[in-house]
Amino acid sequence: MNYRLSSLAAALLIAAAPAFAQTKPAAAGAGGATIAKVNGQTIPASLGELLIKEQAAQGANPADPQLKAQVREHLIRREVLLQEARKKNMDKDAAIRQRMEYVRDEMLVNSFMEDWAKKNPVTDAQAKAEYDKVAAQAGDTEYQGRHILVATEAEAQAAIKKLQAGAKFEALAKEISTDPGSKDNGGELGWARAGNYVPEFSGALTKLEKGKFTPQPVKTQFGYHIILLEDSRKAQNPSFDELKPRITQALQQQALQKYVADLMSKSKIE
Repeated sequence: MNYRLSSLAAALLIAAAPAFAQTKPAAAGAGGATIAKVNGQTIPASLGELLIKEQAAQGANPADPQLKAQVREHLIRREVLLQEARKKNMDKDAAIRQRMEYVRDEMLVNSFMEDWAKKNPVTDAQAKAEYDKVAAQAGDTEYQGRHILVATEAEAQAAIKKLQAGAKFEALAKEISTDPGSKDNGGELGWARAGNYVPEFSGALTKLEKGKFTPQPVKTQFGYHIILLEDSRKAQNPSFDELKPRITQALQQQALQKYVADLMSKSKIE
């Protein structure tokens, strides 16, 4: 089994960043367990446990001997490279030190935000209220439509006259429509809720009777449309349980963004 130790680099930086004033990393305390010793420098077992814990959070088996061996090998290789880097005084380079400080502080900020989210969870009631709100906004009807898009009102009026004279909507769409997404399919838009379209388009679509097209051009930011309603049906919404994880995550992000915005508004920024 081959585990990807994706968090090891970050953990390396966490461990190394605070040691700016040192020429060597802090050794394990007296009697403390070690995972290995490199050129007399001990690597504390607690660091290996930290990395294994991170891998376990990603689905790895923390008791897997192969994972433990990979973590040990990584930390030994890391220590060898750290010692060489320090011999060349790279830890005293101003740009490198600044980057290390940034990474350290970034990890601290991320940990703070994770802790805030844990202490301010989204409740089931909040998630359900958001679900009901979105479902109401989306409506309970889906529409199957076609459209012809042209650049000018005059072109749209001419197309409407052709349709009224018996021209086939699908054929005319293939001939003159400028919408690359539907032109080759005769202007077909498939099944969608009104909210999927810009307001001017959806307003016209929902007022049509089945089989009818708009008698006047509909202007939107994209140009002028002739819209045909082929059919409509009752929409089937995903259940709350299906959407709950996504809704909860979105609400959590919104709450965190608001919290950060409040902090910034209270801060003196010059």
